[in-house]
Amino acid sequence: MNTARDISFADEARAFAEGRFLRVVNYHNTPAADGEQLEAELAAYAERYAPVGLDDLDRFRTTGLWHKDRPGLIPVFYEGYRNNAEVAAPLAEKAGLTAWFFIATGFLDVPVAEQYDFAEAHEIDLVPEDVRGERLAMTWDQVAALGERHVVTPHTACHEETANIVTPEDFEREIFAPKRRMDAVTGQSAACFAFLRGTSRGHSADHDAALRDAGYRYLFSNTMVQHLG
Repeated sequence: MNTARDISFADEARAFAEGRFLRVVNYHNTPAADGEQLEAELAAYAERYAPVGLDDLDRFRTTGLWHKDRPGLIPVFYEGYRNNAEVAAPLAEKAGLTAWFFIATGFLDVPVAEQYDFAEAHEIDLVPEDVRGERLAMTWDQVAALGERHVVTPHTACHEETANIVTPEDFEREIFAPKRRMDAVTGQSAACFAFLRGTSRGHSADHDAALRDAGYRYLFSNTMVQHLG
């Protein structure tokens, strides 16, 4: 985790050596066929690492000190697949881990009959278990339930990268509206955001400003978690 705008490899290496970091493991589609493997992975992580909630991340950022007896681990599940809620979440809970779900909010609003085509058109990877005409995205009720135990937060609306978020309408649809919808459903304030392809803070002043204006505090990118303040 780092809050600096210009971050060198030496800065990252120093933070790593000093223990000023969290481990983030990224997952996407979590079909039932992979459940046994996922269960084993999460159980192995839980033996070595401590769960991380949003309060833990805030405390770590504020103090620069990790307060648990084991290093922290954030398992992140991207896109908002139905199987993230029905397969991954119960396995994370069984392992005693807090899962973080970064959800493409627009995926959830697509009619079930159109979700397969939406996924294919928006780089949301599908597997053989994903059948055209069946529900592929989690429901908003599932989001609300996940928010009681885990961290749920937006991953744009339509799984977009910064290069495709250009006009005021794009910014509203992909950055501002997802937070309002997520907050209304969970009764919480979504603190984190991630772009498709993991763009980091400092890539675009306009996107950084929009994230801050929307009320996000953290940006998850390919190599770090960055504070937006």
